[in-house]
Amino acid sequence: MKITVDDNKLRQAAANDDMDLFVTTFVDAINGAIGGQLTAATMPLLTSDQITLLGWSYLHDEVMDGGYVQLIYNGYGEFIFKNPFAVAVREWGLTDLYSHLRHCKKVYDKYHGQIEREMSDEEFMALYEQMPEFDDYDDEFVVNEEHWQAQVAAYIDDHIDNFIQ
Repeated sequence: MKITVDDNKLRQAAANDDMDLFVTTFVDAINGAIGGQLTAATMPLLTSDQITLLGWSYLHDEVMDGGYVQLIYNGYGEFIFKNPFAVAVREWGLTDLYSHLRHCKKVYDKYHGQIEREMSDEEFMALYEQMPEFDDYDDEFVVNEEHWQAQVAAYIDDHIDNFIQ
């Protein structure tokens, strides 16, 4: 699938030295090309790097907003923990993120069944107290987020043809 980014938009994202804007420019282009839905039908249209970048965006956005409990409840746990996502980010050079995810997977394996079920807002909020094991992983992610985002941006910059034309 041919995915493009307007040259001016790409230059602006790179010139501002804003890693978030740079990464988001590519995520938005990929999401735009697949109608904002990574599904069984759209996944084969993307490269493994494009899929990994979408995975990073889901992980980043969900954990920064509501932690791993929210990520899992919103349906991204299986994508992050039961697919080769962690291996892919390790191949990008994010070895400490790989290690973080491998350790967090043990807590995911323990609780995902409870988190993935239908529940009220009150029941959902209670999960944070019932599963404090996620707190350390949430904190570790927040502490390392800027470093990991910089590594993702550097990988994109070094392999730009794997993401857009």
